[in-house]
Amino acid sequence: MTVSLPLVVVLGFFAWGAVKFLGVRTWVVVLIALFGFWLSQTFFAPAIESGTRTGVDVINGSHA
Repeated sequence: MTVSLPLVVVLGFFAWGAVKFLGVRTWVVVLIALFGFWLSQTFFAPAIESGTRTGVDVINGSHA
């Protein structure tokens, strides 16, 4: 059985866990999210997207 889970949901769980169990302040999580939106509009975006896809492929075992 294959389960498909969007990466943003996984990152949301990590953020929730960081706030709940590690004591990270909510404003820090919001600041990191806003930085991510800003970063997606820069020339780094294609490299980040490629690296993320490669990482997910390696985790899934579908990397050629």
